[in-house]
Amino acid sequence: SYAIVSHRWGEEINYEEMIGLTKMKRKERKEVKRRYGYQKIVKSCEQAAKDGYTWLWIDTCCIDKRSSAELSEAINSMYRWYRNAQVCYAYLNDVGESTFPTKKDDDKFSQSNGWPEWFMRGWTLQELIAPKEVKFFNKGWVPIGNKRHLAPTLQVITGIPHEVLTGGMAAKSLTVAQIMSWAANRKTTRVEDRAYSLMGLFGVYMPMLYGEGEKAFRRLQLEIIRRSSDQTMLSAWDPRMLRTSSVLAEEPSDY
Repeated sequence: SYAIVSHRWGEEINYEEMIGLTKMKRKERKEVKRRYGYQKIVKSCEQAAKDGYTWLWIDTCCIDKRSSAELSEAINSMYRWYRNAQVCYAYLNDVGESTFPTKKDDDKFSQSNGWPEWFMRGWTLQELIAPKEVKFFNKGWVPIGNKRHLAPTLQVITGIPHEVLTGGMAAKSLTVAQIMSWAANRKTTRVEDRAYSLMGLFGVYMPMLYGEGEKAFRRLQLEIIRRSSDQTMLSAWDPRMLRTSSVLAEEPSDY
């Protein structure tokens, strides 16, 4: 049994720094502990211990990104790791209130379509859907609700059906185009991650080729086609948006 963390990345602590923390000189260790990302690790560990868990998984410091093989395995396994967790802590670093935001606020969240930025990131899509339980916390680590009770609001924010939020991907018959549409307005730091972050939702696996750019999304679609007879992926987006001679979409926003 373990807990897992979902969050918007910032000034994070990586694997190498985490395992070398006790060997660092005092000044260097103090600099690492000063970072915002370190405080997230501490607070999430405290929450996991409070909830009775011995183990907590957090992507920033549990993956050794120096190893391309480990990184590839981690990304291909990510959906399963979130699905198998007993609880996922979703940290909303731009929410200061002690209640979950239930109305769109373009002034407060002007950079993320009126909602907390967590909902606009690519990787957090599967991190919302896969776990059985998701607990939301504000920037002060005050609990502000869970996925089941907030499902009606989360459906408005994300477009994900209530049944999927409360019962998982198997709870409702879904087309490929429907799932793609949930990612249409989401952003990732690296363009390849727009495709890699969707693999778990479609049950496909691909090698990671950072540097391939938009080809990653075309590879994803081809893998889906090999596994599914669902043709909505080819017909649900506007063909007038076609920018190449391919019948495949260029990116999730085409949906």
